[in-house]
Amino acid sequence: MSVPVVAVAHGSRDPRAAATVTALLDAVRARRPDVPVHAAFLDHAPPAPDRVLDGLARGGAGEAVVLPLLLTAAYHSKTDIPGVLNRVRGLHPRLRLRTAGTLGPHPLLMDALERRLSEAGAEPGDPDTAVVLVSAGSSDASANATIARLAREWRPRGWWDVTPAYASAAGPKPAEAVAALLDAGAPRVAVASYFLAPGHFADKVRNEALAAGASAVSPVLGAAPEIADLAVHRYDEALEAARAATAV
Repeated sequence: MSVPVVAVAHGSRDPRAAATVTALLDAVRARRPDVPVHAAFLDHAPPAPDRVLDGLARGGAGEAVVLPLLLTAAYHSKTDIPGVLNRVRGLHPRLRLRTAGTLGPHPLLMDALERRLSEAGAEPGDPDTAVVLVSAGSSDASANATIARLAREWRPRGWWDVTPAYASAAGPKPAEAVAALLDAGAPRVAVASYFLAPGHFADKVRNEALAAGASAVSPVLGAAPEIADLAVHRYDEALEAARAATAV
């Protein structure tokens, strides 16, 4: 049996979010049927990661990979998840915990974003379409800088322009970015939703962007094939890093 993975999502009161995580993890299981895959949520939905890891330890597991289902490295990955792991290590010092990297940044995310834009009617690399790349936003400046860098790296793929925006905690807001691109002469503006699952922010962004004149707003990334592939990659990466450290 392979090392189990505990995939830790943000969590939401919106039931669509948990359903989306379930669909994503089903896609991960289809790719790696040998790996026991468990879901956990930091907030608003059960089970908590502490509980899942405690259950694995009590069930005899000697090792587990904790996979943050987070699109950028920010407070949850830098503070919340390490706090969980410290508590679990205190209860189960023999359980070897490996922490995978957050899903983003990674080139597969750009492919997933273009897939979702295409589903919304914006053909990838259309020179007559400008894109607003919208994330939730963070109090962590480095997380916001990651989104700005992704936007810069995305521009050369043919779009009229690509600009970042943030639903909270930073600017510009999505509606402001849409209006600015239209004012600058963009023939069309599409919004790329850099969200893993549906919820308050994704709904708010969609409504405000369309009201500001966006021609399309992409669905959340969810269980896009690229996201499932990326989750498997992060799992394998964590185990490879652990093996390399043991070999030194």
